[in-house]
Amino acid sequence: MGLFGTKKKTEETTSGGTARLSDGTEIRIARQVDCLGVSCPRPQLMTKKAINEIAVGEVIEVLADNPSSVEALPPMCDELDATHLETIKAPNCWRIYIRKD
Repeated sequence: MGLFGTKKKTEETTSGGTARLSDGTEIRIARQVDCLGVSCPRPQLMTKKAINEIAVGEVIEVLADNPSSVEALPPMCDELDATHLETIKAPNCWRIYIRKD
């Protein structure tokens, strides 16, 4: 992780799966966006692209390990017509759940 010196990463998205939020709600993940190892503004751009490609009501899971990206994604949801559901800290990343409105 870092601003310089990381290999250029190809954009990765996968689909499918479920996740359980802290309130016990189980959600179906329409698409997972892997932003591990990339820094701002790339995670925001990858998230915006994924939101534009899913249907209303579907959820994306963003995997991020850059703290500034984790802070930037939830406030960005308003301009994307989306809702930030939750950010969950995993052992080596954060999992950010966003639903398209």
